[in-house]
Order: sequence, then C-alpha cells, then structure tokens
Amino acid sequence: MRFVVVGDLMVDVVARHAAPLAHASDTPAQVALLGGGSGGNVAAWLARVGADVALAGRTGDDAAAAVALAGLDGVDLRVARDPQRPTGTCVVLVGPDGQRTMLPDPGANAALAPADLPGDLFRAGDVLYVSGYTLLREPARAAGRAALERARAAGMRTALDPASAALLERAPGFLAGAGPVDLLLPNADEAAVLGGAAAAAAREVVVTRGAAGAEWSGGGRSAAVPAPRARAVDTTGAGDAFAAGFLSAWAEGPEAALVRGAALAAEAVTVRGGRPPA
Repeated sequence: MRFVVVGDLMVDVVARHAAPLAHASDTPAQVALLGGGSGGNVAAWLARVGADVALAGRTGDDAAAAVALAGLDGVDLRVARDPQRPTGTCVVLVGPDGQRTMLPDPGANAALAPADLPGDLFRAGDVLYVSGYTLLREPARAAGRAALERARAAGMRTALDPASAALLERAPGFLAGAGPVDLLLPNADEAAVLGGAAAAAAREVVVTRGAAGAEWSGGGRSAAVPAPRARAVDTTGAGDAFAAGFLSAWAEGPEAALVRGAALAAEAVTVRGGRPPA
C-alpha cells in the first residue's frame, strides 16, 4: 500500500519564547528555520515509520525551497517549482507551554494545480491524504478537489484533514466541496466548527484533543485512546504526526490506528518543529 499526500510545503520560522509576548516591545526568543507545512509533515512522519509515501505539492523556485524540502528522505517527491511565487513561509510562535500560534503566507502552495498531480499516483488500493489547506485556498482548491475525485475514481481510500478552525469558519462549504471521504481528521476546534456535518461527510471520523487523547467513530461504533505522557517542547505538527501514525495502521483497525497515532503525536511534541528529528 502506498500513501499519497497532497498538501502544503512551508518554511517554518519557529520562534520559541520563554516569557509572554511583550506587546509593542521585545521578547527574547530562540529562532530556527525548519521544514514545515502539513503536507510535508505528514509525509515525513509516514516515512519515519517505514511507509511507502509520495508527496505532491508546490514550492517556489528559490533558495527557501531547500528548507521546505529538508527532512523528507524516503519520500517520493512530486513537487512542482513555481517560477513566480515564493516558497510558502509560516511564522510559528511557540509559547512557554509549548503551544503554537501560526502566521502563514502560503506562497506557491496557493497555486497548486490539477496539472501538478501526476496520474500514476492514483492507483486502486492505495490511500490519499489531502491537507485541508489545499481546499481552503484559491486557486489551489481545484487541485484538492481533483485529487479527491481521481482517488475515488481509482478505488483509493481517502483521508482529509480540515486543517484550520479559523479558516473553516470562513468556508461553510468546505465539506460539500470536498465530497465524501473515508476518513476525516479534525482536531476538537475544527470538529466544533464542522458540527454534525462531519459525520455525514465521512465514513470514519477521528477527533484529536491534544493532551486529552483522541476519539474515533464510524459505522455505529466508537473508540478512544488517551494521550501518552510527554513533556511538550513544541506542539507544531503534532496533529500531522497523529494523522501519519493513524494512517500507517489504519488497515489494522481503529484501535491500533489510534494507538499508533497517539504515539507519534507524543513523540512530535518533544522535538522542535513539525517533522521527525534527523
């Protein structure tokens, strides 16, 4: 089984500050440039657990692309280079409690097109994961919808991460535009925005709740798993790591998939940035 990831590739400017932000003044921080973006992160964590994974995305034709593509060893990269838009960049503010606030500039990600999705990626029996950011931005939305349509036509299982509660609030047609999926992976805030529409749009729904664990429901059944104890250094990419872990064990049933997802998310919060440590 191969996992095909369609999603964003970013340069994360991660600023860890040990004290609350001093508005209109200075707050000392440790700053690093790291590869990021939910598409890149999910692909990296899938590769970490030995999965066969391909990534379709878009970067600028610039020096920043090398940062966005770092840490993706073992991933079959199908990445288009945009001659006009820069590689996407996200400023990530990580507070003393490890929680992150993000300021994204999608750059080339917003221009992902259906033509950037190689036809050989859509094969029966494989799994497609689409980052919701692709469906929440124009003109990339057409690529996200095309990926899901092609996957369904090919007989692939489909997974969708809604990506951002704040952006979902301004996109009431998000699920209708995506069409039916096999798996929806919202966090608690995203699930609250989607409401009852989530269960109607997907055969299975997994709601992640950070330190409170995660819950699965589907076919009239449900399951839950607590989050393993971990010292949170940086929660950036924890949801992406959970998604990768769940997908990697999805075929083994929801209980096994929840455990694998929770274990990878617990590992993710102990390292800086959204990708596995080198």
